[in-house]
Amino acid sequence: MKVLVMTIDLRAEWVHSLKEKRMVVRSITQKLKNKFNISVNEVNNQDIHQSITIGISCICANNAQVDSTAENIINFVEGNTDAVLINIEKEVISYKF
Repeated sequence: MKVLVMTIDLRAEWVHSLKEKRMVVRSITQKLKNKFNISVNEVNNQDIHQSITIGISCICANNAQVDSTAENIINFVEGNTDAVLINIEKEVISYKF
């Protein structure tokens, strides 16, 4: 069993208030949850208008599924928001029973 943990940093230049930012974050996190059945939340920079950091975690069966899921998530985020991807960090934790 593998656990995929990712953080995705986005920059939304057009956002000028926390209310606008919340709408963007809520939209992308809800879409990710619905599409991939993963855990998603904003994990950092909550008080900075134009900076968004989303934390993602999911359980995969093997390394191939981890790589595929991570790539699909990144492509989905790029295609479903006008925000620019700044940084992506990925960690895979292995568990053996």
